[in-house]
Amino acid sequence: MSDPFQDVDSGGAEFVKAIGDALEVRAAEATMQAIVDGYLGELSYPPGGLHVEIGAGTGAIARKIAAHAKNGQVIGSDLSPGLIEYAKSRTDNPDNLSFEVATGAELRFETGTVDTVIMHTVLSHVPDPSILLAEAARVIKPTGTLVICDGDFAKASIANTLGDPLGAFAVYFADNFVTDKYLVGKLQGLVTAAGFLVRSFDVQTRVISEGLGGMNWVAMGGKMMVDRGLIGQPVVDAMVEEYHRRIETKTLYGFQPFAVVIAGR
Repeated sequence: MSDPFQDVDSGGAEFVKAIGDALEVRAAEATMQAIVDGYLGELSYPPGGLHVEIGAGTGAIARKIAAHAKNGQVIGSDLSPGLIEYAKSRTDNPDNLSFEVATGAELRFETGTVDTVIMHTVLSHVPDPSILLAEAARVIKPTGTLVICDGDFAKASIANTLGDPLGAFAVYFADNFVTDKYLVGKLQGLVTAAGFLVRSFDVQTRVISEGLGGMNWVAMGGKMMVDRGLIGQPVVDAMVEEYHRRIETKTLYGFQPFAVVIAGR
């Protein structure tokens, strides 16, 4: 079954907003902020540099890139017109940031003109990552940098015990909303095959012990199961209630490894 993130707009305006809100919630988590700030802090931002995020979604990461690259230009691109409109509607977009609808397989930039290409939680939703990596290799300068940050959905969990129904929703989400939940294990090989030299490979943990970051797995996975006639809405409602109960009782515990690859030519 196809990954809904491959064609967000086909789900309608309500689904686009749900995805957009979910992306913003995840990006606002303290652990995710630390992961993103960590890899952005390792990059260089030459005066007048051009930095491109492929699969920018609502622009949460692009806004952080722009804050680092104050002396350069940041372009956030995404396949989804709906998500790009969401991104453009934000009132906190800095002046050096712009958004456009585009595919990472065919970038409009001249060969060897981009200082940095960033793909944040993109390749796990792509049928053939090598296509995007080949295009990134084309546009990046000989002195430029490729950054990939993606989640290991195969190891993501919000289960507290064996047979935990809340954990089952996370598993269902990974199986139905992610194209390749095992992508992280393949990243270094894919990047190397595209002609890049891996400078660093690091794995950090996204911990979910408060907030609604894990709720995305429950709500989206639950809605899909209801739409497919697999479960009834009362089951989803009960899981949402259980999620909030665990927040209140300080028993919510979820985690997801996130890998960061920084590579050059």
